[in-house]
Amino acid sequence: MSPQKRRVRRERAKEMMRVLKKLYPNPETELIYSSNWELLVAVILSAQCTDKRVNEVTKTLFKKYKTLDDYVHANREEFEHDIKPTGFYRNKAKNILNAAKVLKEEFNGRLPKTITEMLTIPGVARKTANVVLGNAYGIHEGIAVDTHVRRLAIRFDLTDYTDPIRIEKDLMEIIPKEEWPYVNHAMVLYGRYICPARVHECEKHPLTKIYPRAVDIWPKAK
Repeated sequence: MSPQKRRVRRERAKEMMRVLKKLYPNPETELIYSSNWELLVAVILSAQCTDKRVNEVTKTLFKKYKTLDDYVHANREEFEHDIKPTGFYRNKAKNILNAAKVLKEEFNGRLPKTITEMLTIPGVARKTANVVLGNAYGIHEGIAVDTHVRRLAIRFDLTDYTDPIRIEKDLMEIIPKEEWPYVNHAMVLYGRYICPARVHECEKHPLTKIYPRAVDIWPKAK
């Protein structure tokens, strides 16, 4: 990213954050959980699935599997059936049950507090690690780039890339670190309730007024 492009994008991101803070003064995840482990399970289940559907599944799941050991000793096929409505259930089941074993054997049953350690847990990539560390411990080593953040970052020309890891790097360059805890939650809510992925008219949306060209970039950002 050239210095000039960085300056322009930094100013645009600043304006976007100003608007988003008016819309969502205190944004929080919509996933429902009662422990750090349940947070990790919910985040893994949320891949390619809505938070609403995840919450419907975990309402029963978390009553059935109450402790980490319940996951460690769970029957794989039964667990797959329990989470099937979230999609990609075989891979998610494998990751969650293996994560439970790693957490018990390597981390004494507690979620680690660094991205480096989090990335050693099955099913955990940078997005999941950022979300979990931020919500569980208030630790923000980066910016969680999920489908909403990726789409909006591309659409509002905050990045030169489509790969989430490279998008995260670009966002970290133009958004002050003290804003990192806010970015994911606010963009997710904006993308979910104001500017969804489906084709729609958005010329009058709050952020579009900051960057009108976003309307033309829309098809590339799906």
